[in-house]
Amino acid sequence: MTHGWAEPLLGEEIRRIAVVGAGYVGLPTAAVLSSRGHFVTVAERDKERYQNLRDGLSSNVEQGLDELLNESMAAGRLKVVNSAAAAVVDAEFVFLCVETPQNEDGSADLSFVTGAAMEIGPKLATGTIIVNKSTVPMGTVGLIEQVIGRPDIVVVSNPEFLREGSAIADSFNPDRIVVGASDREAAAQVAKLFCNFQSPVVITDATTSELIKYASNAFLATKLTFVNAMASLCEVVGASADDLVLGIGYDKRIGFEFLHPGPGWGGSCLPKDTAALVAIAKSAGFDAEIVRAAIDGNQEHMKRVADKIRVAVGGEIRGSTIGVLGLTFKANTEDRRNSPSISITQRLVDMGAVVKAYDPSVSSTSAEATDLAHLTVCNSPYEAMKNTNAIAILTEWPMFRELDFVRVRESVATPVIIDARNILDVETLKRLGFSYSSVGRQ
Repeated sequence: MTHGWAEPLLGEEIRRIAVVGAGYVGLPTAAVLSSRGHFVTVAERDKERYQNLRDGLSSNVEQGLDELLNESMAAGRLKVVNSAAAAVVDAEFVFLCVETPQNEDGSADLSFVTGAAMEIGPKLATGTIIVNKSTVPMGTVGLIEQVIGRPDIVVVSNPEFLREGSAIADSFNPDRIVVGASDREAAAQVAKLFCNFQSPVVITDATTSELIKYASNAFLATKLTFVNAMASLCEVVGASADDLVLGIGYDKRIGFEFLHPGPGWGGSCLPKDTAALVAIAKSAGFDAEIVRAAIDGNQEHMKRVADKIRVAVGGEIRGSTIGVLGLTFKANTEDRRNSPSISITQRLVDMGAVVKAYDPSVSSTSAEATDLAHLTVCNSPYEAMKNTNAIAILTEWPMFRELDFVRVRESVATPVIIDARNILDVETLKRLGFSYSSVGRQ
């Protein structure tokens, strides 16, 4: 398996590293650093996740992650403990990769960050560099320094820019490495841990580093809201969203990334980080109006998609059965947090529809999950589409392109497809007798 760097590392010093938190950020970080030859100890207090990691299994759907974990554990470079205090003993670098959930006002809850800092503070060796990788508001590096209260410890900010489902590839080939600290030498040492000699390195102050993370996600969310709004406009004026994307995406100032119409944006980062940025700006006396507009526009777009499904079944959806393909917020992840699919299916149920759904990352045994209580989880896409009045594709899993729609056509009550991800071939479906609608396509 080629990771992008040689093993062992030539001409680089092997480091002792602790990673606190084995979630979507912590675990890929630990896996990649250990694969580079460093000795890494991961602290995870969740009992189930801890035991899975001890057995060489992760709870994250990330290509290559389990292989890296097992390679490093077998080589003795990676171990897992259930205590942050135990993990940091003798560590030269300590990465904080803990949760920062959203408060009711949209701000970030820093209790996990401060709790971890209090736990590890007395156990740190002199000269340890604490690297905050959790997404936090400006000033958190100073807060961690205050909580630890030790002048012999340096705290730096190192925001992550990992995409769920491709976190390993992103870690080996980052677009950029951002480190913020008042101690430039400490910042350079952190950057060196990740540098592949090709990625740009931005070393700045801690406040700017913390803001870069929020600004990046706010920009991407705004871009998604914009392209969905333009796709909706295409429907109104009779234009083609596919061609519109080509026409503006070839502009190098705009590009094609995050320029694909869909049912809306969600996940663990964009909703939380945009809300946090609005709250941060408000507390500083600034109105982040454009970010608020992106959030509001996204909510309106999800309403439009639900309404598109209602219209497709004739206008009265009460009593109709809708087959939904896709529940995660995007393909190649098991994450349903703030998923547009969950939001849209809930709206359909609130309008009186019955929803059956299939997602390759979800089994019928997951039906007890709170976010799935409003629908029936099926074990196959064909089961989800059988005897339905409409089919809605809400997540872009590649397998949905390969389905046997001849078989589907024979099993549905009404041949109606709403392709909110624009992944299916329009002409093929129409030839089979389906009524087809999408987001901005003619």
